Amino acid sequence: MRILVVEDHRRVAAAIKRGLEDDGFAVDVAADGEEGLWLAREHPYDAIVLDILLPKINGYKVCAALRDEGNWTPILMLSAKSGEWDEAEALDTGADDFLAKPFSFVVLVAHLRALLRRGARARPTVLRAGDLTLDPAAHACRRGEKEISLSGREFSLLEFLMRRAGQVVSKSEILAHVWDFDFDGDDNIVEVYVRYLRRKIDIPFGRQALETIRGAGYRLASDGG
Repeated sequence: MRILVVEDHRRVAAAIKRGLEDDGFAVDVAADGEEGLWLAREHPYDAIVLDILLPKINGYKVCAALRDEGNWTPILMLSAKSGEWDEAEALDTGADDFLAKPFSFVVLVAHLRALLRRGARARPTVLRAGDLTLDPAAHACRRGEKEISLSGREFSLLEFLMRRAGQVVSKSEILAHVWDFDFDGDDNIVEVYVRYLRRKIDIPFGRQALETIRGAGYRLASDGG
C-alpha cells in the first residue's frame, strides 16, 4: 500500500515515514501543501496523511481541491489542535478521518488500516443531480444559482433521495431513514413531504426530477430532471 504523508515538521514526518515503512507501507513525504497537492494529483496513493497547518496551502484547501477534482483517495487529517471545530471542518471539507496531535503511532496505523479497508469510494461533500445541489454541511440547497429554502425535514428527505439518485426507494425506506424509529403516524406523511419538495425544487423551475414510481416508491432523477 502506498501512502502520501504531507507534514511540514521534519521530525514528525520522518517518524511517521519510518514507522509506516517498518509496517510494510511504501511512503512518500511532502513538506508543504503545494507539493502534497501535486504528488496527490500525479500518483495513485492508497491513502493520504494530511496535516492541517502547512506552508503555502493548508490541509483544508488541499483536501477540498482533491475532492472537487473527483479524487476520493482516503484522507486522514492531522491537527496540533484538538478542538471540535477543527475536526468538524476537516470532515466537512472531505476528510475521512481526523487525529489530534500528539497521537500514538499504533493508533495512527489502526486509523489508516480502517480507511484502507473502506477503499476510495466517492463521498462528495456537495450532492449534485444536474443543476440541483445540496450542501449538508452548510445546510444549503440550490437550483443553478437560485437558493431554495427547505425545512429540516424537507432537507433530510432531499438528502436521502439525492444520495440514492437514480434509484427507486420505497416509502418504508424513507420512513426508516428520514423519520425516527418511534414514528407511529400515517405513512402518507411521506407523500405530503414529497409534494412539499416538488413545489420547491421542481414546479418553480419547470422540472420533474422527483418521480413517483407507482407501487414501488420514489426516484430522484440523477440528471436533476
